[in-house]
Amino acid sequence: MIFITAKFRVRPEHADDWPRITAEFTEATRAEPGCLWFDWSRSVADPDEYVLVEAFHDDAAAAHVQSDHFRTAQQTLPPYLAETPRIVNATIPQDDWSELGEMAVKDQ
Repeated sequence: MIFITAKFRVRPEHADDWPRITAEFTEATRAEPGCLWFDWSRSVADPDEYVLVEAFHDDAAAAHVQSDHFRTAQQTLPPYLAETPRIVNATIPQDDWSELGEMAVKDQ
């Protein structure tokens, strides 16, 4: 799978509204064939930063960046940002989350 994590620093005046601002883009991406997940989280250290964790089947990421909703997001989202987002992008040999065995939850 292609595993991507991106950090978005949002202008402070828009940070609380970021989930609403990105809602259409998020919903459209989640509906794409080959999208495994597309999840936003707000940083606990910086309330103006959102972290996007996304994954696609190996052949689906190219279609994502060529989609109409991605092109729309390229135009509509940057005015809300304080800086260019930072990204880590890797192809990894799995298709779902693995368990973190070092913190296994025992039967209760």
